[in-house]
Amino acid sequence: MTESARGRPTMKDVAEAAGVALKTVSRVVNDEPGVTPATAERVSAAIERLGYRRNESARVLRRGSTSSIGLVIEDVADPFYSVFGRAVEEVALRHGSLVLSGSSGEDPLRERELILTFCSRRVDGLIIVPSGTDHDYLRPELDAGIAAVFADRPGGPGAGTARGTAPYGTTYGSGSAHDTSGTSGASDGAVSCDTVLCDNAGGAYAGVSHLIRHGHRRVAFVGDRASIFTSGERLRGYRRALEEAGLPFEESLVSTGPAEQAGAALTRMLSGGDPPTAVFTGNGRITVAVLRAGHRQALVGFDDFELADLLVPGVTVVAQDPAGLGRTSAELLFRRLSGDRGAPERIELPTRLIPRGSGELPPDRPR
Repeated sequence: MTESARGRPTMKDVAEAAGVALKTVSRVVNDEPGVTPATAERVSAAIERLGYRRNESARVLRRGSTSSIGLVIEDVADPFYSVFGRAVEEVALRHGSLVLSGSSGEDPLRERELILTFCSRRVDGLIIVPSGTDHDYLRPELDAGIAAVFADRPGGPGAGTARGTAPYGTTYGSGSAHDTSGTSGASDGAVSCDTVLCDNAGGAYAGVSHLIRHGHRRVAFVGDRASIFTSGERLRGYRRALEEAGLPFEESLVSTGPAEQAGAALTRMLSGGDPPTAVFTGNGRITVAVLRAGHRQALVGFDDFELADLLVPGVTVVAQDPAGLGRTSAELLFRRLSGDRGAPERIELPTRLIPRGSGELPPDRPR
């Protein structure tokens, strides 16, 4: 049974309706030369009238390209990644490409399943926010010519704790803050791909230094799991700021784990005999969790978030540029798809400290 018999119009139907040859319809549909404006207009009118849609599967077979890319992120519901994904989509649309996206949920097996599913659908390229540390399974796809960019975190062992950074501190929830998995050798799952990151360590250093300049000598760090690259890097920036200010690093002032338990972790710190006078929070979700728990000491948070400027006082943040991260990652991917065969690049985007009030409170003045 033909497509036409099932009710779906074909190019043959369009040719008959327009009174032209099948090849003429093909030329109009594929924007090829050799058709007069009047004939092209007649064919276009027939396409519109019949509701004809080009068979993309057949087109892929002819061209060898699907005009699609795969995007694997942590969570499509996360505000950071929704902005990131939208920027990727805008770049893809400019290149006439479709974005297939999915959430890994920080599960390396889920990440692998998504990536290999996208590859089985013959996407032209991949943008990956890695949750796992072993991407050796990508080698056959890369060898076959697929382009890939790691975003927000490096792929391979670097997707876990930053090399040379030992995560310290108390933990809440499952897992250990001393987990250093993924920090060993160079042949343990690493693949050579472009990487686009934000300056996580530098941003945290700027935020903690800002609190220290406002008189704080006991600054708590409440962050995500230290085995995550971004969290480990922010912890590294925190330690560097303390060290340069001549302040001791105290494990009792550091907690890492899921955002849902961040408020309780800070409450335990504040109930001690020598509580912190300020806190640096490791991402937007943790900042919101700490605020929701009712804590009102001086605070600087990594990541800006909606309504941060409307609270009293406003929340001082170290802002990333998720749109810039997505845009840069996508532009780099499409540059590779256009034939750039240069060595893999590692791009690090700057962060920006935005003072709004919470980070400027002195030690003796709670909110």
